[in-house]
Amino acid sequence: MTQFGYTMMCEQSPPDRLVSDLQLAEAAGFDFSVISDHYFPWLEEQGHSGYAWAILGAAAHATDRIGLMTYVTCPILRYHPAVVAQKASTVQVLSGGRFRLGLGAGENLNEHVVGRWPQVGERHEMLAEAVDIIAPLLDGEHISHRGRHFQVESAHLYDRHEVRPPIGIAVSGEESCSIAGRKAEIMVATEPKPELVEMFEEAGGRGKPKVGQLAVCFDRDRDAAVRRAHEQFRWFGLGWGVNTDLPGPSSFAAATASVTPEEVGEQLACGDDVEEFVEKLRPFVDAGFTEVALVQIGGEQQEPFIRWAESDLLPAVRAL
Repeated sequence: MTQFGYTMMCEQSPPDRLVSDLQLAEAAGFDFSVISDHYFPWLEEQGHSGYAWAILGAAAHATDRIGLMTYVTCPILRYHPAVVAQKASTVQVLSGGRFRLGLGAGENLNEHVVGRWPQVGERHEMLAEAVDIIAPLLDGEHISHRGRHFQVESAHLYDRHEVRPPIGIAVSGEESCSIAGRKAEIMVATEPKPELVEMFEEAGGRGKPKVGQLAVCFDRDRDAAVRRAHEQFRWFGLGWGVNTDLPGPSSFAAATASVTPEEVGEQLACGDDVEEFVEKLRPFVDAGFTEVALVQIGGEQQEPFIRWAESDLLPAVRAL
C-alpha cells in the first residue's frame, strides 16, 4: 500500500515553525516526512530558506515516529560528499534510525553560491562519484579517494547508528535512472512518469521504494488557494530542464511572468475537494510509486491543512 508523507518546505516557513508543523503532522498520522535543502527560495514571495540539516537535528529530537528524509541534498558543490556522509550518519543517530538520505544533482539556484554551475553530464558524473564516497563511509569503512572531481584523505565516521541510512537518488531521465538503479536503495522523483519507474527498475531498482512528491494548496476558499499557489508555486510548471539552470528567484519570477492563476489552478489541486486531491495523487500510485510526500503551499496554512488531511484526505488517499 502506498504511504503518504509530509513535506517540510524550507523555502516557505521559518525553521522553528517547520519543526512544530512536523510535530502536528506526526500526530496526524502522516507516514513519513521529507525536507527540501535550499540556499534560496524559488521566489521572493516564499521568503525563507533555513539550513535543512540544523532543522533535521531539531526535528529528530522533537518527534518520535515519523521518518525523515532529505528531498534532496546535492553532494557535488555546496557540500563535499564526505561531509554529507557525516551529516547523514549524525542525523541517523539523533533520530534513532529514522533517516533516509535523498541525493540529487542539484540546481543552479542553490549551488552557484560556491562556484560555477557544471553542465548536466558533468553533474551526473559528479553525483555518481559522490555516492561512491558516501556509501562506504556510511558502511563504516575507512576510505581515501582520488577521483576526477573529489579528493578524500583517510575519512571515517565515528558516530554511526546500527541501521545504515538508505540512499535515495533523484531521477528525471535515463541517465539519472541508471545511476539510481545501480547505486541507490530508493528512487526519488517529482513527476509521476511510469517510464522513470521502468528505467529505474531495469537499471537495478526492482523491488526498491519509489518516492514521489506532489504540491497541493488546501484552503476552504478555493479562489484564495489558487491565488496563493500562483504567488508561491507558479515556477513548478517550468519543468526540471529549466528549474535546474535558472540562477535565482528573480530568474524564476521572470520566467513565470506570463503564468496565470487559472493555469496554476488547473495544474495543482487547490481548495478542499478531497476527490480533486485524490485524482492528482492517483498518477503516482498508478505509476508504481510506493510513497508520495505532499507539499502544502503556504507557510501560514500548514496547521489547517494537517487537520484536514487527518480527518479527510489521508483516509481517502489510503483507499487508493
